[in-house]
Amino acid sequence: MSRASPTIAPTQSEPPRLGFCCTFIPDPDPTHKTLKAAKDAAKLMNLGTVTMAHLERLGPTARVEKLTGVVRHNLAALERQIAWVSARPPLERLLRMASSVLPGYTHPVAQPLYAEPALRALIETGLARIGERARAGAVRLSMHPGPFCIIASRNPPAQENGIAELEYHAEVMAMLGYGSGWHPHGAHVNIHIGGREPGIEGFRESLSLISQTARDLLTVENDESLFGLDAVLRLGDRVPVVLDLHHHWVESRGEYIEPDDPRIRAVIASWRGVRPVSHVSVSRETVLPDHDPSTLPDFAALSGEGHSWRDLAAHSDLMWNEAVNALVARHLAWSDFEIEAKGKNQASVPLAARIGRDLSLAAA
Repeated sequence: MSRASPTIAPTQSEPPRLGFCCTFIPDPDPTHKTLKAAKDAAKLMNLGTVTMAHLERLGPTARVEKLTGVVRHNLAALERQIAWVSARPPLERLLRMASSVLPGYTHPVAQPLYAEPALRALIETGLARIGERARAGAVRLSMHPGPFCIIASRNPPAQENGIAELEYHAEVMAMLGYGSGWHPHGAHVNIHIGGREPGIEGFRESLSLISQTARDLLTVENDESLFGLDAVLRLGDRVPVVLDLHHHWVESRGEYIEPDDPRIRAVIASWRGVRPVSHVSVSRETVLPDHDPSTLPDFAALSGEGHSWRDLAAHSDLMWNEAVNALVARHLAWSDFEIEAKGKNQASVPLAARIGRDLSLAAA
């Protein structure tokens, strides 16, 4: 079944963006004279959570107060993150938001609390304001549920829970102001295919089980083991494909895909007028401590030295490999990038500075 034409105007002509994922790491600050002060500074910028077991142990009033306090903090922290990104150069105005904005939203313990009028009003007002701020600052937003968010499964309870989790993310996006049309302002909720069964065709069939809002926000990425790029592209007629360069390198056992590869055209086509997003990281520094940063890691050679694919798949702290960074710069001609290094903004900011300098020199 073919999907209707998207309602959002093409954004391929928009300037490129890259950014970090979920957690903000403050710069070292000499005023943080104690470890506690440094942690407090990071807490202001990052989302918190509460376990459902803890909520369940509380009385009714304390339960509402606890969850409200966490949500209030999360809304403030998310707004601070977006304000920080909005103040960065245009190249850096992209943010993957953490999933824990509304902890336990689909859990039976928290569900009735989120239906309370006061908490609901706090959430709707706060997210609407945050979305407006993101759009005013030209910040592209996304979310990426965890690996348990599977919409196609032979296990009915697992599928039901996965779909509920996806719908939660779509609802957050809708309250932010991204709930109408095909990937408005480039917003998206990205997931993986899941287990080997029911696979690609099972995933395709399961799309009919999710809301129109979720379908219009959904993207799917290639992974490093079961569903590589060629497999995921079979869904490109229904769902935009997020190319993960590092996953592709691992799954293909060493291929670095270039922008002129025919599969890139298929990825672009899957977004149907919206500028694509891709992911990138590189193998960990501790796995390749003596590797020349100006040379692309050679999967076959590293495997021959005894490195397992799992070791090579693990993400680095920073974007230490300049040859990989140059590959990202080439792909920015057609795609934005979420930097999945563990150093978060401490990895994305230097990469953006390096690419920004190169772009300025090229334009001069």
